[in-house]
Amino acid sequence: MFEFCLHVLTLACIYGLIALALNLQAGYTGLLNFGHIAFVGIGAYAVGIGHLAGWALLPSLIAGVLAAMALAWLVARLGRNLASDYWGIATLAVAEIVRIIALNQDSLTGGAQGISALPGLFAGASNAHQNLYTTLLLMVLTALFAVLSVRLANSRFGRALRLLREQPQLASCLGYDLLQLKSRALMASAALAALGGALLASYTSYVSADYLLAAQTFLVWSMVMIGGLGSVRGVLLGALLVQCAYSFVPFAKDYLNIGSDVAGALRIGLVGVILLVCLLWRSGGLLPERLRVMP
Repeated sequence: MFEFCLHVLTLACIYGLIALALNLQAGYTGLLNFGHIAFVGIGAYAVGIGHLAGWALLPSLIAGVLAAMALAWLVARLGRNLASDYWGIATLAVAEIVRIIALNQDSLTGGAQGISALPGLFAGASNAHQNLYTTLLLMVLTALFAVLSVRLANSRFGRALRLLREQPQLASCLGYDLLQLKSRALMASAALAALGGALLASYTSYVSADYLLAAQTFLVWSMVMIGGLGSVRGVLLGALLVQCAYSFVPFAKDYLNIGSDVAGALRIGLVGVILLVCLLWRSGGLLPERLRVMP
């Protein structure tokens, strides 16, 4: 039971990092990125490709972060004139392009089979200690980036992002470069998402094109919406709740005697129900964003 709890907490921390990255775009800046999972996949594949090339984990992780930031810069430039709804569609298309490339480049990415036997964060330790050390490290990283997210939100840059979200014309009149703000926010978010993807691949010792499915983006969006868009505490709470719901399904599968395909659909359906209930009951999320009110 202890090992299972460590597993759930570890995945909750990893997806917490990915959800914090999305919150930087959607919560602070108001960018509807429906292809957020592309940055996660780039970070994960960087670890896999680096492992095949004989690289250590840290250089592979850095390469994945830099590649994700480069893609984010390109997306920001290509979509600079798009409205929010078209921006969302364009990012979804970018994620699908990345997934198709990963699926068809067999020599580089392993194709549909993916890349397996990836090294863990603490490969030299025993299995029990490796899981414990990994969980503790991820908890520290999640807490660190949560604090950084709060500090960013309270900084001048964070206030500029919120102004861009609420009143883009006013932000432009005040002299802010909207394209630069979007690019910086998207690149910072991509870096954190790629870090989460690299940690996910290292923890599961596997990466494939399934990491880039649109359902994964829906999962991360659900975490952010359930917890509270723009709220760091809410995003982390949403990540934990969704991951607990995901972990509950295998128990229900054995109890209800249902197949694996039905169990997979049940997972998505359960998260959808939780999201719908939260939107109807608390539209701002369980822990909504607290905006400072000027006297």
